Amino acid sequence: MYLPTNLKTLRKRRKRTQDDVASSINVPRPTYSGYENAVSYPSIEILIRISLYYEVSIDVLLKIDLSLLSESKLRLIESGNDVYIKGSQIRVLTSTVDKKNEDNIELVNIRAKAGYTRGFADPEFIKVLPTFQLPFLSKNKKYRSFQISGDSMLPIPSGSFITGEFIQNWFFLKDGDACIILTLDDGIVFKCIENKLKTKKKLGVYSLNKEYDPYSIDATDIKEIWKFVNYISPEMPEELDATAALHNEVANLRENMQKIMKKLKV
Repeated sequence: MYLPTNLKTLRKRRKRTQDDVASSINVPRPTYSGYENAVSYPSIEILIRISLYYEVSIDVLLKIDLSLLSESKLRLIESGNDVYIKGSQIRVLTSTVDKKNEDNIELVNIRAKAGYTRGFADPEFIKVLPTFQLPFLSKNKKYRSFQISGDSMLPIPSGSFITGEFIQNWFFLKDGDACIILTLDDGIVFKCIENKLKTKKKLGVYSLNKEYDPYSIDATDIKEIWKFVNYISPEMPEELDATAALHNEVANLRENMQKIMKKLKV
């Protein structure tokens, strides 16, 4: 059980004294000091108060050594996103770090996709995935890359590597966001979304390729969501078809007409 270590870690991160915390959870300071030094352990009632004070679930307080986590994972835990829509039980994202204790970007290629559905929460599976770094991405966020297959998201070609930012609070997603979504039934899918979580507890998903029909995914079936950041592909984008090219020409003509009209008004 990691409660004593976690209490010290969380208090120091928030720059609070033992007096501050003890007063907030309504216990004497020596009593709280005993919790941090493993001299005594809080009752369930006090443990609930501590959980509410730090906005961290009891499961995490007891089972996860927060002092060993990277900054990005700590920020996710401290954000307080520990409710049904983020998962019926809190799960700290399994990931790897480099020698500087900074998060790697793990690569899930096509061969690893089937195994990822079963091993996404297994440290032994995650640690054997290839890793890399992209220096222009934020060090305070967690990223992972997935190789896609098929033509449902054209003009992004099959075989591209999609890098996504791990999303803890799914309510923050906006309509039109492109996301990598993991479900146990369908595995990994890369789609644009309509966020219906608040109204229908579902996520509407659709492809950029209009030949594919949209559908919905129940929130309870979703295990992970990674919001699209960028993609890498060895292939050139496909040539625009005649209809798309015509639309571009019309848009260009409209823009030129607007410029002419502005000049005439002057």
